Amino acid sequence: MGTSDVGKTVFFSVVIPTYNRLPILEKCLRALEAQDLSASSVVTGYEVVVVDDGSTDGTLDWLTTHQEEFPHVRLFEQDHAGPAAARNLGVEKAVGDTIIFIDSDLVVLNNFLQAHGNALKQGQEKLGSDRFFTYGAVINTCNFDNPTAEPYKITDFSAAFFATGNVAIPKHWLKTAGLFDTGFQLYGWEDLELGVRLKNLDLKLIKCPEAVGYHWHPPFNLEQIPKLIDQEIQRGRMGVLFYQKHPTWEVKMMIQMTWLHRLLWGILSLNGALNEKTMAPFLQWLINLGKPQLALEVARIFLNWYNVKGVYEAYGEMLKAS
Repeated sequence: MGTSDVGKTVFFSVVIPTYNRLPILEKCLRALEAQDLSASSVVTGYEVVVVDDGSTDGTLDWLTTHQEEFPHVRLFEQDHAGPAAARNLGVEKAVGDTIIFIDSDLVVLNNFLQAHGNALKQGQEKLGSDRFFTYGAVINTCNFDNPTAEPYKITDFSAAFFATGNVAIPKHWLKTAGLFDTGFQLYGWEDLELGVRLKNLDLKLIKCPEAVGYHWHPPFNLEQIPKLIDQEIQRGRMGVLFYQKHPTWEVKMMIQMTWLHRLLWGILSLNGALNEKTMAPFLQWLINLGKPQLALEVARIFLNWYNVKGVYEAYGEMLKAS
């Protein structure tokens, strides 16, 4: 799809990796079946490519049993290998010329595909080529019964260039860039690393705030803290892998591997004195007040400190090994 294809139609392949998320995946898929496309839409049709990453919660059985309720869904499976491998498989199997990546805990509005389609058309007219992708809005919520009721919050703002929460991109650019690096085995960074390669191909980001997805996660509680700390340490390790591939100042800033971040989170956490143990009573008080989201934001003081420590630990090991 080059310059001559400006204004042409689009067929979407919505690629969704999933792992043990059945209750919210059901909401995600029902929202995608309820899409409204206008008669004059540039979107000629769509499919939903679900890649099950070795779920053990009955996801495959449930999808197979309820197949007739999801006419747009094509289901693929792999042994548990992580979201990067699952998205790559989804792209390989996709028949659409344009890929939309969302996560399996995202519930979209019924104008979601139409909004991405409109933004792609406008982007083509403006740039005269398809060297860009559209990035929708992601609103975080812990309201399972009615996820789309959540208002936009300042903490929902994202400065990411390319993140797989809600993005539409011509398939051939993903192939040219080389898809996701499956070396990112632990938590984090595989989408932003692909973003650096897309930026190097001179792709532009076009914001598409009308394409809204509501990212559901269970309300924060203290039992989640050990897992969240582990994720931050993993994210630190994967951040160093990211830096190894792209040793730039920009990546250093993204992964928090600067003296500035060390200083900032060191000061905010009082050099680790504000941690999961010392802050537990205050966090529980906020949760009891019905403010789990605020409690999670406060917990980021020590979660970020663990992340920065993880980055420097992994960087030290990398220097030793080399």
